[in-house]
Amino acid sequence: MPTFAAFSIAAALAAAPAAAPDTLEQRVAACLACHSVKERGDAYFPRIAGKPAGYLYNQLRNFRDGRRHYPMMTYMVSPLPDAYLREIADYFAAQHPPYAQAAAGSGSNAGAAQLARGEALVRQGDAAKKIPACVACHGAALAGVEPATPGLLGLPSDYINAQFGNWKNRTRRAAAPDCMADIAARLSEADVAAVSAWLSRQPPDANARPATSLPAPLPLACGSVPASPASGAAGGAQ
Repeated sequence: MPTFAAFSIAAALAAAPAAAPDTLEQRVAACLACHSVKERGDAYFPRIAGKPAGYLYNQLRNFRDGRRHYPMMTYMVSPLPDAYLREIADYFAAQHPPYAQAAAGSGSNAGAAQLARGEALVRQGDAAKKIPACVACHGAALAGVEPATPGLLGLPSDYINAQFGNWKNRTRRAAAPDCMADIAARLSEADVAAVSAWLSRQPPDANARPATSLPAPLPLACGSVPASPASGAAGGAQ
């Protein structure tokens, strides 16, 4: 006849939770606490799903190696080897959830003249200031370019403003030559606000994917993009 202890052990075993599956999806669950599957894309946590794997990999390395600064990101990736960071980057690059509505930001108050200036900088650049068009590097559809250039749509204006500020202040860096730092230095605060306002107003296409190539060489050397003019080895990221 079974004893009370036997019943207790059986009940405890039945109540024990099943072990979590050892899959990459389970391992990146911590990432989803901020970069959720809904990809809300607010001023602090940008959409990362669908961005080129090379770009995501470079960003993970930058946080780990001190070229970008956000304590939680540094804490999470500091013990991880390159091969594991590559797996994480490949995982998120393959995800394409629907876009959530972008968070309202300062760009929502932009007037017609500011938006026109933003569009001009995005599409044509400003030759007098030696500022290349955003589309010259990020693609005509602004959906990014393989293997390491990110898309720019689906991001709130405040997040874009913050990243330009980080480049200007050299708290965000990439492998030399750091093309985005050079471009940011040439943009006035008004230009940054115009670009971020216009970009944040553009509806992202859920079916868009990073372009496989650009129709012309990059307008300046960029250490984050393999085979860009005089770029040297690929390393950091934009």
